[in-house]
Amino acid sequence: MTKWMIQTKALTKAIQGHVILDHVAIHLPAGKIYGLLGPNGAGKTTLMKLLLGLQKPTSGAMYFMGERLSEKSTAIYTRSGSMIEEAAFYGNLTATENLEILAEMRGVTKYRAIKNVLENVRLDTAGKKKFREFSMGMKQRLGIAAALLHEPELLILDEPINGLDPMGIKEIREMLLFLNKKYGTTILISSHILSEIEQMVDVIGFLNNGYLVEEVSLQELQDRNRDFIRVKVSDVKRACFLLEDELGISDYEVSEDDFLRIYSKQTDTGIITSCFVKAGLMVYEISNQSFQLEDYFSRLIGGDKHAFNN
Repeated sequence: MTKWMIQTKALTKAIQGHVILDHVAIHLPAGKIYGLLGPNGAGKTTLMKLLLGLQKPTSGAMYFMGERLSEKSTAIYTRSGSMIEEAAFYGNLTATENLEILAEMRGVTKYRAIKNVLENVRLDTAGKKKFREFSMGMKQRLGIAAALLHEPELLILDEPINGLDPMGIKEIREMLLFLNKKYGTTILISSHILSEIEQMVDVIGFLNNGYLVEEVSLQELQDRNRDFIRVKVSDVKRACFLLEDELGISDYEVSEDDFLRIYSKQTDTGIITSCFVKAGLMVYEISNQSFQLEDYFSRLIGGDKHAFNN
């Protein structure tokens, strides 16, 4: 039986009649990385704020390790760390000095905790460099370090890779995977950059206009959306016959627009093209197609995939 770190049931948030979240039910397995994905304005930040008690839901229920959360609940607050808004630190202080102030405020044993988190987020070599001199990626990593000071079981991060360059994104991705694998930290991470999140998450929940459109494991999604060879020919029926009779390929389908989708991994485009041309068919188009998360969710909601990367 799956152990849920977080569950919500019919979670709804409305402000002055405007519904921001509408009966959302997410299931975050303990020890996994959950990607909360969707365009800007989908409701991702609001959902995280509700879980952390920063806002109150209009209706519905939230559960942490099976315990229903209420205004008096403290479990999720003492056992989780978060970075929701942009991290705010003293510009004239170093990473260590900033964390020392936070550790004192939270009653954390300073030296060991600070040393550990700086190593984990790869800021242990920052030395005497002041926060105001940090790159955007370093600032984000220090924000995550602050969330990790009390060794939480759950880490909630809102758009931690937003605004980072490719190297900064890679650093954050590798760091989160490290925390998850080494310490078993459960992570809830939101983003509108689907292609990057795809490389780290175990489970995906896709929000759009306040609705949870789909919740699915990445493995299941990839199994359902395999890579394929896409072919446009002059005679689809004849091409199907050739695939089976000449090439021994039965794992294919014809799409609604009369393109062939060939899923066989043992045949390349050159062999297929040669077979069709020798049989007198015209090959108008042939290409390898890989599964792309943006394309999948674009089809799912009937939208423009580019909306997720703006």
